[in-house]
Amino acid sequence: MATWKRTRGFWVSVILAFAFFAVVEWLIASGTLNVFYVNTLFFMAINVMLAASLHLIIGITGQFSIGHAGFFAVGAYASAVMTMKLQLPFAVGVLTAGIAAMLAGLIIGVPSLRLKGDYLAIATLGFGEIVRIALLNIDYVGGASGMTVTHMTTWPWVFACLFVTILVIANFTNSTHGRACISIREDEIAADAMGINTTYYKVAAFAIGSFFAGIAGALYAHHFYIIQPSNFGFLKSFDILIFVVLGGLGSLSGAVVAAVLLTIVSTFLQNYPETRTIIYSIVLILVMLYRPTGLMGTKELSSLFKWRKAAQGGMNHGGKNTVA
Repeated sequence: MATWKRTRGFWVSVILAFAFFAVVEWLIASGTLNVFYVNTLFFMAINVMLAASLHLIIGITGQFSIGHAGFFAVGAYASAVMTMKLQLPFAVGVLTAGIAAMLAGLIIGVPSLRLKGDYLAIATLGFGEIVRIALLNIDYVGGASGMTVTHMTTWPWVFACLFVTILVIANFTNSTHGRACISIREDEIAADAMGINTTYYKVAAFAIGSFFAGIAGALYAHHFYIIQPSNFGFLKSFDILIFVVLGGLGSLSGAVVAAVLLTIVSTFLQNYPETRTIIYSIVLILVMLYRPTGLMGTKELSSLFKWRKAAQGGMNHGGKNTVA
């Protein structure tokens, strides 16, 4: 019984997630959701994966990275090469995308994570631009014209990858390793003095975050038919950064909510290309003025439910007031 009470929230979340999957699958199969809404749903899920993966690097470990689009691009092109050039199954392409992006994260992470703050941001931004320029000049992957990719991304694939991403990052955050990363975010010098291997945990967070960014890249490449280096410029990195900052640094729920909301806003503003950027920017400014800590701050959705339950129990516990 005690075990069930501790894990009840987790299993309820899993059941709700699979119920959502079944409903969406039925809507897609029956044709109730047209192509526009399906594309929006897929793009929303991909953005959530990117936001969650960057959340681990910035929100949990406190490493200011603005080159996440580089890992996104590595995953997209790696999977496209596996499926289109080497004719391997989509599953192999997805796994290769994650591994390739993780290796790229290690390559950039090991030397760059000796830097801090703005210097680390500049280094990661440079990495993203190096990846984009390299792809522009590699004829094997189409150069500036990009690659045509067969549509292989389906709702089960999108849901499975999104579910695993959220599950792994949430459990990592709540583990001993996650608490070590949080201690680095709060005070790296104090964490190092307490015996925490700060370099190891920063590189580990970078590798895990880049792995899931690569998976998102594979889903993106095989859904939108064509990938070009221009899709992975530094503005894409800033878009992902906005998801994390707007949602609240340190809140996985906030990053997810912000990614969903901004994807919806961006999608429905496509009919107004002249004012789209202006409206998008005004929305961000208003939110940050009235909610400078982000939509969720450092809280998670689960903590809000716990707070409400505690407040109700405190007001009337056994027929007596327990709050002064």
